[in-house]
Amino acid sequence: MDIHVQNLHKSYQNQHVLKGINLTVETGEIVGLLGPNGAGKSTLMKILTGYAAADKGEIQVIGKDLTTHKLEIQKHLGYLPEQNPLYEDMYVREFLEFNADIFKIDDQRIEEVIALTQLTPEANKKINQLSKGYKQRVGIAAALLHDPKILILDEPTTGLDPNQLVEIRTLIKKISTNKTIMLSTHIMQEVEAICSRVVIIRKGEIVKDQSLHDLQQSTTQQIIAVEFNAEIDLSQLKNLDNLIEIKPINAEYYQLIFDTLEDQRSAVFDYAAQHNLKILNLSKVNQSLEDMFHKLTAES
Repeated sequence: MDIHVQNLHKSYQNQHVLKGINLTVETGEIVGLLGPNGAGKSTLMKILTGYAAADKGEIQVIGKDLTTHKLEIQKHLGYLPEQNPLYEDMYVREFLEFNADIFKIDDQRIEEVIALTQLTPEANKKINQLSKGYKQRVGIAAALLHDPKILILDEPTTGLDPNQLVEIRTLIKKISTNKTIMLSTHIMQEVEAICSRVVIIRKGEIVKDQSLHDLQQSTTQQIIAVEFNAEIDLSQLKNLDNLIEIKPINAEYYQLIFDTLEDQRSAVFDYAAQHNLKILNLSKVNQSLEDMFHKLTAES
């Protein structure tokens, strides 16, 4: 395993931010860390990278204790903080050379990282001339310079437009082939597109830790989307077996929610035929990660 956390606690000014976090990340995993603002995501990432100290608990990274081997561990960690601290008056290549000096990295590696992050056309520009998407690339490039085993990315796609978001997503997937990655994000589609595992944190506690596939299959409800050829009276559907809710999407399109995992598409089709309702489209809808996130993090 690359990361092992046991009974981690952290407080700031009498506010208990992390409350007994237990977490293990295996080599090669891509873990999405989700949670509302203030849940403790950034604090956890800062502690894992050694930029903040825990009040209590044990942390091992690459098999070493973080409290006694911090500098050795940081040689194997790449970190992109949420605010992406850049020296914006520096040129892109100059900034990367500055960072490379810390790890005594040669010029060849700098050029490799520039190519990997597709910064070549921008390498001789000042950072303050770049778009938000390219600034994020610079931050990721700096985190990759020393070829770390573990990459920790705090909100890497925040504030990006849709095109930039896709570009950064593609970059993260590209560099994930030989690295362990933990990233936090508020964009559920990013987790679904990139991550193999989801950890959801609420008020400093982990409320769900599961593979993305298992999490998507864990619901006890089923959603069937059905489109009719014309607007219908909802009372015409009320006698469907196991039906618990009808969500009209528009005049002809509805989501039918059942309290069973048994596929209800044939039952809906047969029921519609018996009641002279003409179906244009019928499909099974996976419960979205966003729906599950809201259920798990909603204030009680």
